[in-house]
Amino acid sequence: MFSKKLHKSSETLILESGTPLGELEISFTDEGPKDAPVVWFCHALTANADPSEWWPGLVGGDRYFDPKRYRLICANVLGSCYGTTGPETTYPGMRQPWCHLFPAVTVRDMVQVHERLRQHLGIERIHLLIGGSLGGQQALEWAILQPNLIENLSLLATNAQHSPWGIAFNESQRMAIRADRTFYNQSLDGGKQGLRAARAIAMLSYRSYSAYAERQAQPNHEQLDDFRVSSYLHHQGDKLADRFNAHSYHLLSKAMDSHNVGRGRQSIAEALGEVQANCLVMGLQSDVLFPLVEQEYLAKHLPNATLQVLQSEYGHDGFLLEYKQIERALTQFLPQTEYLEIAS
Repeated sequence: MFSKKLHKSSETLILESGTPLGELEISFTDEGPKDAPVVWFCHALTANADPSEWWPGLVGGDRYFDPKRYRLICANVLGSCYGTTGPETTYPGMRQPWCHLFPAVTVRDMVQVHERLRQHLGIERIHLLIGGSLGGQQALEWAILQPNLIENLSLLATNAQHSPWGIAFNESQRMAIRADRTFYNQSLDGGKQGLRAARAIAMLSYRSYSAYAERQAQPNHEQLDDFRVSSYLHHQGDKLADRFNAHSYHLLSKAMDSHNVGRGRQSIAEALGEVQANCLVMGLQSDVLFPLVEQEYLAKHLPNATLQVLQSEYGHDGFLLEYKQIERALTQFLPQTEYLEIAS
């Protein structure tokens, strides 16, 4: 596990909505030699600032992203519940945490926070910026806003604009959360039952038909109730409710819905054309949430981009699980640096 750090900034952050946020706190990890090539990870919806926890097959000692070889940085997103300012925050003078009253944030707001941390750390160049799903949305937006900052960009299972299909999945989950009236109690435990139901809905989009058929089929033909897949969904809901917050989940899913790199620009295609980094786009043939057509669009409109299709029965979750395929694609795209040999 990487050591978590906290950066406190007194400078007011103006959100895309125009709402000001003061006394910003950013939870992050920063592992590896300070003069090594920087790899910056942008994490997905319910992850945290430690990529060795959610990408253990790729990040850590003797892994592709080895902190002896790279300087590895990841910041917890604005609005999360893992240390960065969000619904759990209680400002001086507030009697209770923000909870469901926390102001709406967008992917661009998240990138503003990453930029603030980057400047604090004195980083002038990012060797590789990488992220999947919501993390990929952040990485893409950042590469458009700061085209001279990033040398290489890798986007997994993500898109240039969140689709009506993806928004529909997210809104279904938020409806489940809001149906739990404890969500409005302004308590950190509010909405837990709704969050459990929301996670069950999400699991329909994270995995594929074949994955459910392979792992959740009944071992006999006599079952009338209490199906294996029902237990699986209850278990997934319980796991998330035990570690995450319904207010952050509601907020971050809306931020994902807001993702559109064409907003305020000429068009989506022209915005993508602003990216100067070398790009590796990875998609999964079984992803129903961010279908392959979305990564094909990215690869077509990003300059200097290549597309790698990952074969997986896991659906969208494949970007977190298909370590070997991802490592092979990264190795072809970006050969390992010679930092260790130089350092020795």
